[in-house]
Amino acid sequence: MGNTDKFEMIADIYDTPERIQIARVSSNAIREYLVDAKSKSAIDFGCGTGLVGMNLISDFNSMLFLDTSQNMIHQIEQKISSSNIQNAATLCFDFEKDSLSDLHADYIFMAQVLLHIKDIELLLSRLYEILEENGHLLIIDFDKNEKIASDMVHNGFDQTELKEVMTKIGYRNIKSKTIYTGSKIFMGHDASLFVLDSQK
Repeated sequence: MGNTDKFEMIADIYDTPERIQIARVSSNAIREYLVDAKSKSAIDFGCGTGLVGMNLISDFNSMLFLDTSQNMIHQIEQKISSSNIQNAATLCFDFEKDSLSDLHADYIFMAQVLLHIKDIELLLSRLYEILEENGHLLIIDFDKNEKIASDMVHNGFDQTELKEVMTKIGYRNIKSKTIYTGSKIFMGHDASLFVLDSQK
């Protein structure tokens, strides 16, 4: 997945107060869209150190923390072990390079992950494949921000354009809204985050 090398280096210092706060906002936004999730399986896709997924772990029957960075996975494994969590597993895997046909989930959520993905249509198609019928993909990411120019990440997303891409893939019942505005939270610039819910 995009920028894995960078995340490998910052895994053990990733959990800053700002990131913990944004993860709390993100997980609360995701929680609003959950229906009967206590009996459902979830994937925290591009989980990093699991800041969002750990907030939601008791909302689901089971959760898979998935990331391309082995060091990030190591961090989340330590959290799972120290909290004695029984309904979680981890997987280090790169969906940009390959697909996993034997993996399935009722809910997939990804918080500030899509901006690191070069070919978003390919990735969203692969996630569509592993969603159970009527399953949900939830995306938290930055609204498009013209002030940001980077060859490392997308400069956020236009919610309408993203919905069009997802509709083409087959996602339905897509709804989104901006949930948070913060100072200097996106590469040193003020920015806003949105949540998008979609269904297979």
